[in-house]
Amino acid sequence: MSADLTPVIAAGTRWLLTAFPSAPGAFSQALAEAQARQAVTLSAALRYPTPLDAQLLHLLGPGGSIRLDRMTGADHGGGDADAGWRTWVDETVVSWAACFLAEPALAVDAHRLVDRGQAGEVTRLTRPGVHEHDAAPLMRHPDLLEPVAALHRSLLLDLLDNESAALG
Repeated sequence: MSADLTPVIAAGTRWLLTAFPSAPGAFSQALAEAQARQAVTLSAALRYPTPLDAQLLHLLGPGGSIRLDRMTGADHGGGDADAGWRTWVDETVVSWAACFLAEPALAVDAHRLVDRGQAGEVTRLTRPGVHEHDAAPLMRHPDLLEPVAALHRSLLLDLLDNESAALG
């Protein structure tokens, strides 16, 4: 995974955890963060597979969280003093991460296409157990994730279909 994607991964993870908070407790928070980070990392590796893609991301910018915030009812009308991280949120990456969190089988398919060195370990994402669901009940709830996942699901499914066909 390119270090150039670190700000996008950190911002996407933070956005998911802000929009879909974990269950109370340090263990739940750590498990929820691990799941969100794995989902966003896998999404970023698919979205920006080469160093050139990462460089273009830095040149053009990821777009920010404005539309996602509006969809989820988050009000950040300039009152958030620490809102700079929101400019690093990539809507497509977060949407794909929501797809992976809602449908672990989709994450398995995506992980097959991404070099394992790029996405890293994704077991908590692809094979969530009771602990993962208990730690992140909101972030694992397909109905709650649907508005975010639906934004770019068709693009993700097209990419997975095309890449699978190419690998043949």
